Amino acid sequence: MLDSLIELDKNLLIYLNSLGTPAFDGFWLFITKQLNWIPVFLFLLYLTFKNLGWRNTVLVIIMLSLLITLTDQTTNLFKNTVQRLRPLNNPDIAGFVRGFKYSSSYSFFSGHASNSMACAFFLYHVLKPHVKHMWIIFLWPLIFAYSRIYLALHYPGDILSGFVWGIFTSSLLLMLYRFLRKFLPKNQQGLDNPANS
Repeated sequence: MLDSLIELDKNLLIYLNSLGTPAFDGFWLFITKQLNWIPVFLFLLYLTFKNLGWRNTVLVIIMLSLLITLTDQTTNLFKNTVQRLRPLNNPDIAGFVRGFKYSSSYSFFSGHASNSMACAFFLYHVLKPHVKHMWIIFLWPLIFAYSRIYLALHYPGDILSGFVWGIFTSSLLLMLYRFLRKFLPKNQQGLDNPANS
């Protein structure tokens, strides 16, 4: 059963990776770099401040910092325990995939997928009562993580597992966030930005 899933994972990667063309290589190399997403992060920070006020924004930033630390470190623990070779480092399929960005770390599961989904899931639940169409935030982890398949840095199974782990860790931090919010002054739990009063 496990061998069949692994084989399916490899074949799906080869198929999805084969859809790439040189015309789009630069785009996906740009997409896969975290720093290039800073404008999105700043916009989300603005939405948080605008809708929740500065005290809640500080709490959200603290929670996101804890969330990224938790998700990133546990992801690295999984990688170093499972030790699955990245597609470009796997001699069984390296000749069948296109790739331009090599990494010596392991593949299972994707840190890009787990961290981005964890943050997106957290912010979705925090901002959903205040921002219409908040579901759009999930385009970020989907596009971000797909870049890893396009560049043959991860298998689809690595991405899906990363998404599941990100949702799990985010759910834990959401419970902590909701508990800590109770200690904010009552009139500042929802909206403490004078501009929005």
